[in-house]
Amino acid sequence: MPKANVYNMAGKQVGEIDLSDAIFGIEPNESVVHDVVKNHLANCRQGTQSALTRAEVSGGGKKPYRQKGTGRARQGSTRAPQWTHGGIVFAPKPRSYRYTLNKKVKRLALKSVLSAKAAEGNVLVVDDMTLPEVKTKNVAAFLSAVGASKALMVTNEVNENVVKSARNIPGVETSPARLINVYDILKAKQLIVDKAALAVIEEVFQ
Repeated sequence: MPKANVYNMAGKQVGEIDLSDAIFGIEPNESVVHDVVKNHLANCRQGTQSALTRAEVSGGGKKPYRQKGTGRARQGSTRAPQWTHGGIVFAPKPRSYRYTLNKKVKRLALKSVLSAKAAEGNVLVVDDMTLPEVKTKNVAAFLSAVGASKALMVTNEVNENVVKSARNIPGVETSPARLINVYDILKAKQLIVDKAALAVIEEVFQ
């Protein structure tokens, strides 16, 4: 059964905790993780790019010169694609890149990255991730004490003090337990989880 060290907010180790085999102890499936990351990035695309086709470019209604006798190639409009200021062939138009994956696929990918983090020893549990005030220095001191740099801090619910204290630290992100995703976990080197959030993860993603 995988284990993780438990720390307090002073950065001192206060114990050890067993992690769920079903969540943190499976064989990671790289193919599924790749599919889910690709899906996440596609769903993040805005798809707002747009260009004008020759039908949409203003002007070009008059034939630039007569059909025959000039020695040049015949032309019907100065807004054809080969002309400067002409329309774009197969112009990109606003579209959605969003597509869906099966729930079981996304669940397997999440378990895979969590298991990989646990196997690397990069899952850290905090017995009580609460802060009395918004202070970046407190979170920075904690991260320094546990040797974490690029980390994802997972709280039980949205914790304003933790979110605001961590948001100015480069490479550090926060997330409620129910909203963790494969991409954010992969980006982070360490996964720092509140003890209450760990219980939520093991319950929700079982």
